Amino acid sequence: MSEPVVYSVPEISCDHCKQSIEGAVGPVDGVEYVDVDVAAKTVAVVGGSSDAVIAAIEDVGFDVET
Repeated sequence: MSEPVVYSVPEISCDHCKQSIEGAVGPVDGVEYVDVDVAAKTVAVVGGSSDAVIAAIEDVGFDVET
């Protein structure tokens, strides 16, 4: 597995946030792995296009810091 791209999502605060983001990013074309770290407020993703992953996170109501 290649190295994950890590996105900063400062609004992550709970397990519901984690489930929402994982549920949105998981089905994105090409995504092989997604892990949301609530404490670090990050989303680690392997595969998929960065634009598609960011759009999926934003579609469930979270802002991604770049």
